[in-house]
Amino acid sequence: MSEPAFAYTHEGNKSLAFDVPLKDIQKRLPLRVLSGEDWRHWTTWGYVIVPNAVPLGNIERLKALLWEFQEMEPADPSTWNKPQLRDHQMPELNHSGMVEIYNHQYLWDNRQHPRLYNAFVDIWDREDLWVTLDRANLNTPNRGARPFQGFIHWDADTTARPLPVNVQGVLSLVDTDEEVGGFQCVPELFRTLEEWSASQPPDRHPFFPDTAGFEIRFVPMKAGDLLIWNTLLAHGIKPNVSSDRARMAQYVSMYPADEGNAEACETRVRSWREREIPNDPAFPGDPREWEKTRYGRAELTELGERLLGLRSWNA
Repeated sequence: MSEPAFAYTHEGNKSLAFDVPLKDIQKRLPLRVLSGEDWRHWTTWGYVIVPNAVPLGNIERLKALLWEFQEMEPADPSTWNKPQLRDHQMPELNHSGMVEIYNHQYLWDNRQHPRLYNAFVDIWDREDLWVTLDRANLNTPNRGARPFQGFIHWDADTTARPLPVNVQGVLSLVDTDEEVGGFQCVPELFRTLEEWSASQPPDRHPFFPDTAGFEIRFVPMKAGDLLIWNTLLAHGIKPNVSSDRARMAQYVSMYPADEGNAEACETRVRSWREREIPNDPAFPGDPREWEKTRYGRAELTELGERLLGLRSWNA
């Protein structure tokens, strides 16, 4: 695989241009976390689940933080029915439970955990990666002030040629099922994307597929599971229709480090250092600015410094 050409969209999803799609990579590095069967599932269906990606203690303290950050009491559902603090530019995300927290130590503890990192090394077949500075999710039942119907979309333009190359990821903090909702996708559309695209009208929507004839599959997860998906996999969030449970997750992914881009590197380091939201319209941010006023700067391991861009992979 050649070096990527970067086509920046937003921090949660950097679209790249390679000469080889991810599903067609010829592996050079031995698998560290994934099994051979995991790899075949990944290349066929566009997603894979890595169990026990981070320690249980990391999961529990992040859950407590998200309840605190959202000003909700986990044992008192009467505190859950709150409107979001800001609307999203991507309207399908409104009332889906996004938590505008990006730089806290507990997020970084998971980002820089070796098992989680090594799963992305398996996917990209390279070690020099940057981690996305993404947010979390706490989706209480979708009713009252929080109506949400769910959605299926792509985060990359699937009419572009060559097709965009990237991965996305979500770390589940709770066990999920079809009632509490969470990640859903269209695996057969991923498997047949090229043939399907050829059969579509030239003015089809690049981000919202016509899913007629395809199964929309809900993917149940256990607390601590990391789900990595190819950005060409149509996916979305299934609403929470439970009576008294919350879906909770951290969005985390990795992509080839762009160390030659000094501006991108400095922007990332500044976001960590100053506890600022990523400078991107996809992320509305917290109008209270609690990360600046309530929480300190995250401490990074040597791996974390490399994943941020504070330390070069060549040093």
